[in-house]
Amino acid sequence: MEKTYRIMKSIGAGSIALGVIVLVTGIAAGVLSIVNGARLLKNNKEIMF
Repeated sequence: MEKTYRIMKSIGAGSIALGVIVLVTGIAAGVLSIVNGARLLKNNKEIMF
């Protein structure tokens, strides 16, 4: 029974670490998208088709 609790503890810690990594990656991707969109809107007068 104690072995099961140790396994569950390590799996829980790994899940939390993975969640933090995914959260940070998502926030970084969102910020980059906002910055690129703002840059495109700022320079849209220079684009000619």
